[in-house]
Amino acid sequence: MRLLLVGVSHHTAPVEIREQVAFSKAKLPYALAALARASATGEAVVLSTCNRAEVYTTADDVSMGRQALAGFLSQFHEVSLEQLDPHLYSQADGDAVRHLFRVAAGLDSLVVGEPQILGQVKDAYQAASDARTTGPTLNKLFHWSFAVGKRVRSETGLGEGAVSVSFAAVSLAKKIFGQLEGRPVLLVGAGEMSKLTAQHLQAQAAGPITIVSRTVEHAQALADDLGGVATVAAGWSEIDRLLAAADIVITATGAPVPVLTRARIEHARRTRRGAPLFLIDIAVPRDVEPSAGELDEVFLYDIDDLLGVVAENVSRRSGQVASAEAVVDEETARFLAWLRAREAVPTVVALRERFEAIRKAELDRLAPRLSTLTPEAKARVDEITRLIVEKLLLTPTEQLKALGDHDSVVAHSEALNRLFSLAMQEMRAGRSTGPSGTPPGDEGAPR
Repeated sequence: MRLLLVGVSHHTAPVEIREQVAFSKAKLPYALAALARASATGEAVVLSTCNRAEVYTTADDVSMGRQALAGFLSQFHEVSLEQLDPHLYSQADGDAVRHLFRVAAGLDSLVVGEPQILGQVKDAYQAASDARTTGPTLNKLFHWSFAVGKRVRSETGLGEGAVSVSFAAVSLAKKIFGQLEGRPVLLVGAGEMSKLTAQHLQAQAAGPITIVSRTVEHAQALADDLGGVATVAAGWSEIDRLLAAADIVITATGAPVPVLTRARIEHARRTRRGAPLFLIDIAVPRDVEPSAGELDEVFLYDIDDLLGVVAENVSRRSGQVASAEAVVDEETARFLAWLRAREAVPTVVALRERFEAIRKAELDRLAPRLSTLTPEAKARVDEITRLIVEKLLLTPTEQLKALGDHDSVVAHSEALNRLFSLAMQEMRAGRSTGPSGTPPGDEGAPR
């Protein structure tokens, strides 16, 4: 069994591609079910954020698995493989583990060290767990990644003063307007990203800030949560009036198609009598129709336009990044040691059963010659032979569990199978996991 990851991110694909392969909450359960059916062990997790869409699963053959996942992404999102494939990346085994740990630590984020990504990784795992598409391998992998993300933030300076996408958006607004104090702001969307953005705007004394959402109760709940007197919630029907009144518009909804069309922006522009309208679209899929940026006095930026702000962030954090990478490397090695030990369990158990069967067969054969022994002496003989078997098995057991890669475990297991005629099929089918799905010898949990 191999770990496999296939996806796209801000490193490999522009927002035009990422928004086409983003998984909506409504469609995610169907995607997970389809992926689990196609995987080697029925396990699948989908991590879909504004900067990435990644599928984690298992495969018997990495090359075929990669091909199958690319085909799945193409068909599920109705994007041609020719268009999608150049932007896809894939990682297997240790590389996949290290990639997820870097993601959870914020090292692979658009804004290095952003705190929101760890919560997004947890949400992705929870969605898969609710859909019952996780098992022993991905359960362990993702729980381990949570611990890695927490450890990086507690042991390095990567999380100190970390900026987020929402902070970068507000920073960009400051570069455009200079001071934000007194600038009327419209926030489109009432989710966590909108909340973070509103908090950053409040810190800059921007306002009045108006929150608009398709569900006015959600907008009002966010306004109440923020507790600022300048924050007013509004219903979706008021959006045209609000667009005409705002200098700054920041959008962060989960809508699958643009909610602010070019026609709507054009209508707002005409009523503004030449006043500039500044829009930052930090949603994926995008909330603002891209062609709206071609209009006069309209300045439209999407999430990829935040890269300039991000570059400053990366430079400032270069020292902490090295420390964080060292933590990720250490935890990756620890997880792989656990994984290799787990893969070796069926062989170890089969080997022990084989030796135990030989021991008992020999004791049965010698039973007539041992019949004159006292019960105590017979028990001693039984104990001595059992200890001999334990000692004989100790070295091969330790060596097998210490192998450094999947291919070595498979090669050594097959050799032992041939040498001792081990019943590996039965072991893999019925004894590789315990009643609760926890493999025998499951140990070495993350700190």
